[in-house]
Amino acid sequence: MGTVRTLFCHPIKGVGRHMLEEVHLTAGQTMPDDRIWAVTHEASKVDAQNPQWVSCNNFIRGAKAPQLQAIELYKTARGYGLLHNAQITPFEFDPEDESQHAGFLHWLSSYIPDNRARPKALVRAGARGMTDSDFPSISILTMASLRALGEVAGQPVAPERFRGNIWLDGFTPWEERGWIGKRIRIGEAELEVREHIGRCMATTVDTDTGEQNIATLKLLEQNWGHTQFGIYAEVVKSGRVAIDDKAVLL
Repeated sequence: MGTVRTLFCHPIKGVGRHMLEEVHLTAGQTMPDDRIWAVTHEASKVDAQNPQWVSCNNFIRGAKAPQLQAIELYKTARGYGLLHNAQITPFEFDPEDESQHAGFLHWLSSYIPDNRARPKALVRAGARGMTDSDFPSISILTMASLRALGEVAGQPVAPERFRGNIWLDGFTPWEERGWIGKRIRIGEAELEVREHIGRCMATTVDTDTGEQNIATLKLLEQNWGHTQFGIYAEVVKSGRVAIDDKAVLL
């Protein structure tokens, strides 16, 4: 048995993160407010008028633009506030107001390398968030596995690198890799674990500086024979999940 250590949602896919105290999960749905917006680029194949789920390659992301990893997000009275950790002045805007999209895309462009496709449009997800899986997933990760990775890295590894939803403590390192096909109760909700999460270059980036500083993929491959970290699960029973709630494998 473990406990919920941290909860995150990422309202704009690839751009910023927001820490939560509690959340209500709904069966068959992604985490509330998670990846409900996404930024397409010049090479995207997305119908902006009717966006459906497509792979992450169609959106800007930290794997191609490392400085995105250093952006924090918070809610404001007018929508969202975004703050790059290397900057002092935050940017605030309401994504529901299309007239403000151009200003957001202009602000965001300064964090995209010149040799990468430029941000094109901010689109709202349809019936489900634009998660990286082709089903409505919640990502679950464990602090034990994160500490194990930090040991071979020779330094602590921040959980924010992995853009996960639910972080659990109290389990053994890599125990979650044996949960595929099983159910887990977290707080009042129940989830069915579906698959491992394959990782990308975004996890090599320091979320304070936006610079690559830990070869996470190389370390995973060398020490454990894969480049996966965390698991995707689908909510099968709705319920509230909060910090310090119990997590029990069923």
